[in-house]
Amino acid sequence: MINFDLISLLQYGFVQKAFLAGTFTALSCSALGLFLVLRKMSLVGDGLSHVSFGAIALGMLAGVYPTYLALPIIVIAAILILKISEKTKVYGDAAIGIVSAAGVAGGVILASLSNGFNVDLLSYLFGNILAASSQEVIFSIGLSLFILATIYLFYWDLFSISFDEEYAQVSGIPVGLVNYLLVILTAITVLLSIKVVGIMLVSALLIIPAVTALQISRQFKTALLISGLTAALSVIIGIIFSLLLNLPTGATIVLVNLVFFILAILIGKMR
Repeated sequence: MINFDLISLLQYGFVQKAFLAGTFTALSCSALGLFLVLRKMSLVGDGLSHVSFGAIALGMLAGVYPTYLALPIIVIAAILILKISEKTKVYGDAAIGIVSAAGVAGGVILASLSNGFNVDLLSYLFGNILAASSQEVIFSIGLSLFILATIYLFYWDLFSISFDEEYAQVSGIPVGLVNYLLVILTAITVLLSIKVVGIMLVSALLIIPAVTALQISRQFKTALLISGLTAALSVIIGIIFSLLLNLPTGATIVLVNLVFFILAILIGKMR
């Protein structure tokens, strides 16, 4: 067991990097997740996380930094999901299933070609925020700020299509373009979340803070604040407990998120 006290934790550079990258990623996930949940598109994150498995395996096979190669592939997959659901007789959840299955199958084949599942690939599967490099921290903060700024600029468009797409279209909002924007932002967010909680748990970081906020908030902006607060606290508390108890960081962060969700349900019932 690792014996740290709470004050000495902050003296370690790898912990400071984990807090920075994790907090910014949590804020972008929680903000975007609220729109996805209200649009009933929350499983898009799960599908894209499976695609990222194949993209990361391809990067490792090619000898390229996996995150850089995975970004355009996940964005293309997000657009493909939307195209399949729009242009064919395939519903959204089925389109997600088709693309995610292709991603997993491709990842398994590529992993086998690169001599199986190595330690690096497993770290992407289950997350390893404590091993984040300075380059990855800067990359995470930069993309997180881009996502949050885009949400701010297109807030009313995203808000309108989340609650009434037909009214938004009548009002002159380019619904199609906003939908593409939403799935592209989701693709970037999924990529950011992989380092924090891993491919297997990405959807939890997108969904749980959002549904937690919706249990106790009656206003959308308040829900955004609560979602961001619970997501950030989950990351910080999860990292601390994972170090103190020698637990997997990604899984611990998700469990802390679940505790907040249960508390929100209890508070909602008491109201």
